[in-house]
Amino acid sequence: MVLPGTDPQAIGQAAGRIRAGALVGFPTETVYGLGADAASDAAVAGIFAAKGRPANHPLIVHVAGAAQVSDFAASVPPFAGRLMQAFWPGPLTVILPRRGGIALAAAGGQDSVGLRCPAHPVALAFLRACLALGVSGVAGPSANRFGRVSPTTAAHVAGEFGGDLLVLDGGPCAVGIESSIVDCTRGRPVLLRPGVLTRAQLEAACGEPLLDQDDARAAGSAPRASGTLASHYAPDATVRLMDAAALQAALDLLGGDAAPLAVYARSRLRIRSAGVLQRRMPDDALATAQQLFAVLRDFDAQGARLIWIETPPATGDWDGVRDRLGRAAAE
Repeated sequence: MVLPGTDPQAIGQAAGRIRAGALVGFPTETVYGLGADAASDAAVAGIFAAKGRPANHPLIVHVAGAAQVSDFAASVPPFAGRLMQAFWPGPLTVILPRRGGIALAAAGGQDSVGLRCPAHPVALAFLRACLALGVSGVAGPSANRFGRVSPTTAAHVAGEFGGDLLVLDGGPCAVGIESSIVDCTRGRPVLLRPGVLTRAQLEAACGEPLLDQDDARAAGSAPRASGTLASHYAPDATVRLMDAAALQAALDLLGGDAAPLAVYARSRLRIRSAGVLQRRMPDDALATAQQLFAVLRDFDAQGARLIWIETPPATGDWDGVRDRLGRAAAE
């Protein structure tokens, strides 16, 4: 059941379902989430069951504002506070030490918890309505089956879970890929997952350099985080990344027998087969991020068995897109 997110009655109905322990699909500026009361381990178990997601994979808890952070976090390092001040509401998740006795299931059994305040007006209205009913945070991973392409429209969510799930329609997601994740539990900020926020933006806000995941592992075990498996965000079709020259050479070898093949590239390519599905990748990283998951879903829907994608530029603004495509192409 898809309801307009601009309807206050729909918002109230969705919040009531969360309070009753049910699941709700809701929009954010990044992707659509599958929400449950983060403080209810039983409700959160419904997310894991619906997605087919292992219960030790943590979920991100969405809050209406910084005032709710203390409901879930035991402490907030100064640099984490600076990040939240700079980018909340927005596409940033911070991992903080978890308060004992709260959100154990949402945290995947860890002593840390990921928190985010989304920038989408429907998401904020929904979270505030939940807060008014006594629900201070909504656990909300992407509203898709585990490991598959994230949803960026309400129709994507309904297609994944059917008509029984209440989905608030907030239109297409403006950002299009999931939030950046910064681990703030280790005394130094660690970038666990890139998004549309660049490393330079994050470092400027928190006032110190970000460590990479490999640096964090060298210093000891880092917490698990959403969307960091080697293989993730994958369509049904097989994805292969190539530079423009390799992509053109492969198309030349195929000749007229290239279908069922889809191509997503910035470069102008010679394609001799009329059966090849082609979409042009924008030159701008933010525009590519906004459409990326919708393009992959559309190629699947049109029956592509292979998706050949031109490798994005190796610059900081493309980090989030490169990360998602690398995981989509992983074995």
